[in-house]
This record gives sequence, structure tokens and C-alpha cells, in this order.
Amino acid sequence: MADSIAATSLIGYRPLGGGLSVKDGSYRRKSLSSYWRPALATELTKEAYSFREEERVPRTWNYRVDTGAARKPGLWPPENRADNPSLHNPLIRQERMGCGWLGAIFEWEGVIIEDNPDLERQAWLSLSREEGKPAPPAFILRRVEGMKNEQVISEVLCWSRDPADTKRMATRKEEIHQSLQGGIYRLRTGSKEFVNILMRYNIPMALVSTRPRKTLEKAIRTIGIEGYFTAIVAAEDVHRGKPDPEMFIYAAQLLNFIPQRCIVFGNSNQAVEAAHDAFMKCVAVASKHPVYELGAADLAVRKLNELSIVDLKNLAGIESPEFGPPEPEPEPELEEDNGRSTTVGVDDIFW
Repeated sequence: MADSIAATSLIGYRPLGGGLSVKDGSYRRKSLSSYWRPALATELTKEAYSFREEERVPRTWNYRVDTGAARKPGLWPPENRADNPSLHNPLIRQERMGCGWLGAIFEWEGVIIEDNPDLERQAWLSLSREEGKPAPPAFILRRVEGMKNEQVISEVLCWSRDPADTKRMATRKEEIHQSLQGGIYRLRTGSKEFVNILMRYNIPMALVSTRPRKTLEKAIRTIGIEGYFTAIVAAEDVHRGKPDPEMFIYAAQLLNFIPQRCIVFGNSNQAVEAAHDAFMKCVAVASKHPVYELGAADLAVRKLNELSIVDLKNLAGIESPEFGPPEPEPEPELEEDNGRSTTVGVDDIFW
């Protein structure tokens, strides 16, 4: 076949060295054309196939533009969870991706105002005496910090499972607490100054508490911080309190922010746990717990005025892997049972 291709392709051309001959190792004469024709035929065959490959290359180039939507993990630049490709305005997208796009969620007691744990303990003890229930021990009262009253009565203290009875006792407990409080609220040092700084930078803020809404609104008017908070989440708005992240998630929805760009300001490890479960950063304020007990928080301070806008932007700009959506856990592989016995025989001589 190679000889035929060579002969057909070289019609009208003189073969090189057609009249020459050489001697091989056995001193037999061979014509140079016998060496030349197979090699030339192979080259012509390669050229023919390469020409066919060039004909199959499309003339219109459709390169796919990498938008980062299907980006593989580990590539640079990293994916920004704050980006929203559905926004057609590039300036709004750029603002969202910046570290200045963040929301602040404040707890009420222990962060904005001074917290008095003794009043909470006295309210529960007074309610237990009125209802003829056993007095809750101190470690139980520490455990129920930040929970809703209904949640404490039905799930922790187990005083009643009836919703109406539970609601009645929860309302009565709040009345006792308000009578002990006496309508006196005192701002924590540095809290109002810090809130004013956030308002100056147009950072939206939300207030969360397990107190009733009427109690919160009255207290806000008393201390003179009306209009500071964009959203207020009270006991009527959620089903469960801390350490469940329901309050913080609902506050982020009211602020129209993704959880990864919300910073929670709490005063207990329950708040830190709830914030991290909601994929939020948490700044712990050491009001009733020392700083060394709040090591799980992203940042721990004694007063809010110790913070600056730069600190908040640094927290919001961190794309920590632990604050991403949880990866699916691999299913355990079940070992196939081949019917072999797993019992081990022991020789009596061994003993």
C-alpha cells in the first residue's frame, strides 16, 4: 500500500537517487529507492491525515467565560458568599461584596443595658412558691439563661405541658420580674456611644430579646434610644430562645442580610453557640461572665466602646470554612458478610 501511495503521489517527479545502489551488511546490492519510497509514503500519509484534522476544526470559537458560578473549591479568588449574581447593578454587587456590608444584632440585657441575674433568680423562686412547685436549683437557673419562659417551664422544669397553663405561668413570671425591676433600666458603659457610631456609618441594627415586646418598647423609650434599631425580635416572634439560633436568623431576615455578614453581640456562651449555629460571627461582652470564659467567641470585650468599625469589617471580611453550609457526611460502608464465622478457637494447651 505504501508503494502505491508513493507511486501515485509522485507522478511526474524523478525519484531521488533512482540509479544509485548501496551495499548492506551482507554485501548485496539494494536500490536507494527501496529505502526512500516507504519513508516518503509514511510522510505523505501523515500530511493527508493532518489536513483532514484541520478541516474538522470549527471556524467559530465559542469560549466559555468563567463567571465563578461553577467554580471548583480551592481556586483563587475565593467565592464571596455575599455576592448575588441576580443583581444587575454592578455597583450594588460590589458594595455587597465589600467588608463594609454588614448587619449588627444586639442582645438586650447584658449588652445594651445592665443585667441583674439576681432578679431573674428571685422571679423564678417567687413563681415556684406561688405555684407550689419545687424551687429550681442554681445550676438549672444558670442553664436556662436566654431561654423563653414557656420553654423553661415545659421542657426544663417540667411544671406543665398544657399550653394555656404554661402561658399563664410565663406571663406571671414576667409580671414578677417587672415588679422587682421597678421600671429602672441603666445603660451599660459605652453601649450608646457604640450604637451611635454604627448609626453614623449607616449599619443596620436589630435588637433581640426573650422579653415581651411591650416590655422592650417601654424600656427603649425610658432610656431614650428610640429609632436606633431597624428591627426588634421579641418573645412573641419566635418559638424557642437560646441556644437555638431562631432569634438571630429571624433578625437577619428582617435586616435583609445573609447570616455570614451578621455580627451578633451577646454576653454568654449560649449566645456564641446560637450565633455560630446560624453561621454568624459573635462578639462576646463580658458583663456577667469573665473574658476567659468566653473564648469560643470570635472576639471578647469588656465594653462595646472598645470596638471600632475596623474590627467589625475584619470580622465580616473573614470567609471561614466553618461558617459555610455543612458538607454532607459520607455514608458508612457496610461490610459484606460472607458467611464466615468470627468466633476464634483457643487451644486448651495455651491455658
